[in-house]
Amino acid sequence: MSVRELVVLGTASQVPTRHRNHNGYLLRWDGQGILFDPGEGTQRQMLRAGVAAHDLDRICVTHFHGDHSLGLAGVIQRINLDQVPHPVTAHYPASGQSFFERLRYATAYRETVKLTETPVAADGPLAVTDAYTLDAYRLSHPVESYGYRLTEPDGRRILPERLAAHGIKGPDVGRIQREGVLNGVTLDEVSEVRRGQRFAFVMDTRLCDGVRVLAEGADMLVIESTFLDEDVRLAADHGHLTAGQAAAVARDAGVRHLVLTHFSQRYGDPAEFERQARAAGFTGELSIAQDLMRVPLPKR
Repeated sequence: MSVRELVVLGTASQVPTRHRNHNGYLLRWDGQGILFDPGEGTQRQMLRAGVAAHDLDRICVTHFHGDHSLGLAGVIQRINLDQVPHPVTAHYPASGQSFFERLRYATAYRETVKLTETPVAADGPLAVTDAYTLDAYRLSHPVESYGYRLTEPDGRRILPERLAAHGIKGPDVGRIQREGVLNGVTLDEVSEVRRGQRFAFVMDTRLCDGVRVLAEGADMLVIESTFLDEDVRLAADHGHLTAGQAAAVARDAGVRHLVLTHFSQRYGDPAEFERQARAAGFTGELSIAQDLMRVPLPKR
């Protein structure tokens, strides 16, 4: 059975707290696992969440600030220690190549797994598979940063009432799906387009075009909301979003499920992030991320 869910490993901004680990997010997409922004302590959070190194197929780093990348050393070494049987691909800003190499080889260990480095140098597609296309878009932060987006190919949804109207049943249903036409009846006449799911991941950034492109039509948007709205000037100065700004992006982009995360340690009441997101007019499904939370993608 296919599983599509977000496993939240850490939600803190800049420094961990008693209740929030540094960043870390695993997207389970059917049989694939994509790890985003493994901050310090990610390997331990994986153990607590029941996530194994064998679950990882890709690692996507938005930028090389420590709370988004210091866990790379441990995660990469664990992948090799556990002798993951499949290749793993790592994406990260090309300008941070030296940081990635230092983290990858921070200490001595035995390499047993093929880790493919595919740096991001420009907006656009990074990988095209049968299950999804992975794109990256530039964000606005003091260091080079990219957000990521997965888009599932569109499929088709068979409509039973139209099949019945044309007298198509039994093995003929599979035949028209495979061949596209049956006794003069086309697949288009008995089905409709089922839009593929879309997942977007946006970390440290000011408002910019990249944020809006990534969020557009997303079934789930995971986005930083480091500050509350009363600190909007502080957010802009440090290259971050407020809860209201993130929610307004989601509102305008038609996001179905909004996940707010990456919270500054200065705030003690997470419910205020939800209040400000709702005040910004977002009416869809909303989650205020907590460590070890599991959030299923909306059903197609």
